[in-house]
Amino acid sequence: MRITKTFRQFYESEKSGALLLACTVLSLLLANSSFLGESYVSFWHTHIGMMSIEQWVNDALMAVFFLMIGLELKRELLVGELSSPRTGLLPVFAALGGMVIPVIIYLSLNAGTNTIHGFGIPMATDIAFALGVLSLLGKSVSFPLKVFLTAIAVIDDLGAILIIALFYSGNISWTSLALVAVLFCILLLLNRLKINSIYIYLLLGAVMWYFMFKSGVHATLSGILLAFVLPFQKGTKKSLSYRTQLWLHAPVAMIVLPVFALANTAIVFGPQWDTGLLTASSLGIILGLVLGKPIGIFLFSFFSVKSGMTKLPEGVKWNQVLGIGLLAGIGFTMSIFITLLAFTDESHITESKISILCGSLISGIAGYVWLKMILQKKNKKIINV
Repeated sequence: MRITKTFRQFYESEKSGALLLACTVLSLLLANSSFLGESYVSFWHTHIGMMSIEQWVNDALMAVFFLMIGLELKRELLVGELSSPRTGLLPVFAALGGMVIPVIIYLSLNAGTNTIHGFGIPMATDIAFALGVLSLLGKSVSFPLKVFLTAIAVIDDLGAILIIALFYSGNISWTSLALVAVLFCILLLLNRLKINSIYIYLLLGAVMWYFMFKSGVHATLSGILLAFVLPFQKGTKKSLSYRTQLWLHAPVAMIVLPVFALANTAIVFGPQWDTGLLTASSLGIILGLVLGKPIGIFLFSFFSVKSGMTKLPEGVKWNQVLGIGLLAGIGFTMSIFITLLAFTDESHITESKISILCGSLISGIAGYVWLKMILQKKNKKIINV
């Protein structure tokens, strides 16, 4: 598998799972503190202008996250790991399986209930957390394996974006959506005219975000649209797309995602919070992440390779693919994000967040233990030889 320098930089910048974990633990402790709990939770619900602070984080700040994801996806589709048909299709099949099977598990448990709209929650993979856990295994992890997990997570994000656009948008305002389309066309024209001022793109992108917000389609999707109109110029280092992508890595990893974690894990655990884990929705989320992800990724990968449509990356074994599938069950960021779109009832939201934390924790531990075990055996064989 061809390893691009950009992909290496992406991996290095995204393995900030320790910071995300620290923010999550801190937020949970503060929310359940007898002294600061009420103030901490109410802080995120304080209104500034037309939205609360939590909504500004989820609707505006996360648009920056989607901008970076869009730029990464565009690069990988055009010149990166996903541009080669045979090697690029394997993570596509894997990611598809990792989305389809969890959804099937969730729907089978929630059919006919008022929680059926949460079907998209267990289908996402958190790039930062998953790569953070993988990085704990050190140099024993081959880079093709890291690329494989990263590619799956990026394609997962694309799938989540499509699901949000199709199923989790509100009542559509066609006038506002038409204005979004006009602005997108103007941005495309600027691209064709080789205009390279980031300030012009960001200004028009902000206006596009506003009308996307007013349209009923989730505002963060404006970040994806902006990503695909930034000048790419064959992906050279001087291109506006490359420079923006490179600049966004650190702010997203060190500011955007940690703030999102703080805002969305301010969960107050009631006296019987654990009983909520036995509801159909909670079980669908946990089983979808813990079982659905690895089963789907492994089966779809196996089918695509055995049918001759794709091939395994050099040095990657099937037991490692299973380990990657387990790590892909760390949902967190996108899973919580979809939860906020799927439900309006606070009890459902809280139960879902707790289920996501539990499912992601189990998946992370299982993936780490499994990969550590098989990689140690592999290294012992090499030493003995």
